[in-house]
Amino acid sequence: MKKSVLALAVAAALVGFGSTAYADTTLYGSARVSLDYVDEDAATDSVWDVRNNSSRLGVRGSEDLGGGLSAIYQYEFGVDLTEGTSGFESNRPKWVGLKGDSWGAITAGTQWSTYYNVTGFADIFNSNRTFATDTGYLGGQYGSRLDNSILYTTPNMSGFTAQAMLILNGTASTRVPNVSNDIDLWQLGANYKNGPFYAGLTYMQLQNSEDNQFGGDDLSQWALIGGYQSGPFTAGLLYEQGDLNNVSTSTLVKGFTSTTDDDDTANIMLFGSYTFGNSIVRLAYSYMEPDGKYRVDATRVERDYGEIQNLLIGYQYNLSKRTRLWAEYLGRSDDNDGILTNVKGDQDIFSLGMRHDF
Repeated sequence: MKKSVLALAVAAALVGFGSTAYADTTLYGSARVSLDYVDEDAATDSVWDVRNNSSRLGVRGSEDLGGGLSAIYQYEFGVDLTEGTSGFESNRPKWVGLKGDSWGAITAGTQWSTYYNVTGFADIFNSNRTFATDTGYLGGQYGSRLDNSILYTTPNMSGFTAQAMLILNGTASTRVPNVSNDIDLWQLGANYKNGPFYAGLTYMQLQNSEDNQFGGDDLSQWALIGGYQSGPFTAGLLYEQGDLNNVSTSTLVKGFTSTTDDDDTANIMLFGSYTFGNSIVRLAYSYMEPDGKYRVDATRVERDYGEIQNLLIGYQYNLSKRTRLWAEYLGRSDDNDGILTNVKGDQDIFSLGMRHDF
């Protein structure tokens, strides 16, 4: 059976599409499993775990509507290969929209955020532990995939692209709480890719009402990234700052944070890779500095947050263009004694994995 015919059958089964109207449909997927050893201060014992690393199955495609206009869509599910469940995980990209040759594209559904589309240049490792809020990335929740979203993307203009995203969530969302009667979260971003050089800037803001868990204050965050990619070398620098992240808001929501200066966590990440033959080595270091104080005990003794450092090392061997093996290490040093609930203290993780794309 040809791949396009199989894709139509899968699309019909997953989303109820008709079997004759979607000729430009592609079936794709990725199986990613690792054996991980995890040793962290917050846990009683170290553990071994066969871990799923964001395996997925999806269909995507387009239909030419004439006059430079196309209908476009993507329908992707996360597939857990390790827990023995047959269901699909829902928080993967699923959207539909229109694309014009001259004006860009507008799409609606569950989508990668504008914030990630700018900062994702730094997402270079295989394990899905390595680009999350507790491992050196402040965009782990509000800067990843967002549902209830509308996204506008400009055409590529000599390497320059811009995006704007709105989250309008009338009820509770898997990623963004219902904090307003209209726009709950908005994001802006722009990036520029010219030859070996990459640069991007992005901003997001949560529009709060007075009667939610964040106390009515608007939360925001911005990020700046620059990179260089030429031949076998990739190198870059990511800087993030704001209070719209789990490191700032997790303690605030759980009542540990005082009313003094509980915002503006800063994070800086240096990253790079080198390719030789079928091998790739990767290295990243992040330094996170939460701002503010937390309450130590009932007497209201307060303590400044301490620094969080992460070191990531990876090796990848390509068996083919679609199949790879990896060995990765993540080490975290946390000076907060596990008080930040989204970080949970010092940690060492070793991951041996395999990935196959189709």
